[in-house]
Amino acid sequence: MKKIAIQGTLGSYHDIAAHKYFEGEEIELICCSTFEDVFQSIRKDSQVIGMLAIENTIAGSLLHNNELLRSSGTQIIGEYKLRISHSFVCLPEEDWDDITEVNSHPIALMQCREFLQQHPQIKVVEGEDTALSAEIIRTENLKGHAAICSRAAAERYGMKVLQEGIETNKHNFTRFLVVADPWQVDEIRRNQSAETNKANIVFTLPHTEGSLSQVLSILSFYNINLTKIQSLPIIGREWEYQFYVDVSFNDYLRYKQSITAISPLTKELKILGEYAEGKSNL
Repeated sequence: MKKIAIQGTLGSYHDIAAHKYFEGEEIELICCSTFEDVFQSIRKDSQVIGMLAIENTIAGSLLHNNELLRSSGTQIIGEYKLRISHSFVCLPEEDWDDITEVNSHPIALMQCREFLQQHPQIKVVEGEDTALSAEIIRTENLKGHAAICSRAAAERYGMKVLQEGIETNKHNFTRFLVVADPWQVDEIRRNQSAETNKANIVFTLPHTEGSLSQVLSILSFYNINLTKIQSLPIIGREWEYQFYVDVSFNDYLRYKQSITAISPLTKELKILGEYAEGKSNL
């Protein structure tokens, strides 16, 4: 049985993504309050696999998770793209007229902004997690409270679904990364049949004109597709940045050649993981 550390509780979107990615396998979830705790679980037990959201099509990147990933020493072994559909839920015996407050994770609340604007009388309160908001309302019997969470969470905690699909944009996907201790990567890959065609790398560049364009030109020469680039300031080093780059490729050898070619132009280059591009659930 695989042990999977997630941020959030049972019924959360991390829970759903973990079961989708490891479909057909027995897994045991380790529910963590923070993403830092996810990596701490891996440090405590190298057999633990972590799953963490890295970006959303509406809210954008979870920038802090990029830095946690880089500093953790873990390796990315896979990804999963989950369609996010939010539900507005309450206690079984209550209805619309009873609701005075809604609780959920800040990102979920942001993704349902138009729905919430249609109900200005309802107080919006940020919580730690979508599913946890539903669980707290149920266990503490908080009358007048609603939660925004997945339908799976509503069913798990016996909540009434007042409305489904309340997210503003229906093309709402979150990309999750699957990470593991480097010593476990080879063994995990032996059980994976999908071909490696994607990688995440991070590097810094000298503060000189054209340094980034040179790197991008080389990647283009080797037919490497740049799928994402994110810059983050380096704390304590004014006006210096780390570049987090996602690439995809059809030829693994040319990808490795491109890494060799850009290495002399970069500083502190690190491959965060090589893996098969994830599927999307529709």
